Amino acid sequence: MNNILVPYDFNQQSMLALDWSLLLARRLTCGITILYVNEPPRLSFSMFDQEQHEEFTDRINDQLDTIAVKLSLKSGINIDARLLQGRVYAAILSLAEELNAEFIVMGTRSNIPTDQKPMVGRNTSRVIRMSKCPVITIGGKQLPLHDRSVLLPLDLTKITRQKISWAIKMAGIYGAGIKAVSALWSQNNPEILARLLLQMEQVRETIEAAGILCSTKIIETPAGEKTSVPVILNYAKEEGDIELIVIMTQQESALVEFFVGSHAQEFIRNAEIPVMSVVPEETEQ
Repeated sequence: MNNILVPYDFNQQSMLALDWSLLLARRLTCGITILYVNEPPRLSFSMFDQEQHEEFTDRINDQLDTIAVKLSLKSGINIDARLLQGRVYAAILSLAEELNAEFIVMGTRSNIPTDQKPMVGRNTSRVIRMSKCPVITIGGKQLPLHDRSVLLPLDLTKITRQKISWAIKMAGIYGAGIKAVSALWSQNNPEILARLLLQMEQVRETIEAAGILCSTKIIETPAGEKTSVPVILNYAKEEGDIELIVIMTQQESALVEFFVGSHAQEFIRNAEIPVMSVVPEETEQ
């Protein structure tokens, strides 16, 4: 297996992302690369400022190496540390491609006060949008546990079926089951309900054929909700055993625009449960 890349900035969420990646690497029998990205200094920096910048870089390098060595000895996992200069998102994407990374695992909300509405930062959004490998974002404090489930939100768009193979893969990695769920908007539309029920049955058969336990559920979306995300996240919270939520980054209607769809951003922004984002095949560069 290839490396797991963990962007690291010494903040709480990036530390949690590193802890999460250690458990994932142990199950995959692969290594981890910790990456710190140092934004380039302004052109107006004086020579003294440049010297301070170099001292700072050396200090960060030493700290990264110390973390990598300690974690390697403790976990038995091969951990490498890298420091790159440049734009954060560009450096992350470049190193992920160089390493042929299996996953990028990164924390979110590191610098957002708890009394403010959660947001998806520009660097996180760009990494999710442009990465060739799945990106797992850690927004809460939860670490992977045994006997958990992978949540597979489904809809009637074509790209939603691409999530199934990834959900099966992640469930296999964690020895977990899969809970497939759809939100029903048109409660009085028997045609939509029939299509969802048929899709759910087909998905369940596909997953169980792969040797993974699967349950399905259709949830009614309350009147007035603008999206299905809140009701799905509430379901995940009530279930209490969801390990990971698997989503696609775009909605079908937005494929040609190549951006992180509003539903995907809402999942990533609000979920306390780790979210794995996968770019649909049609939008890969």
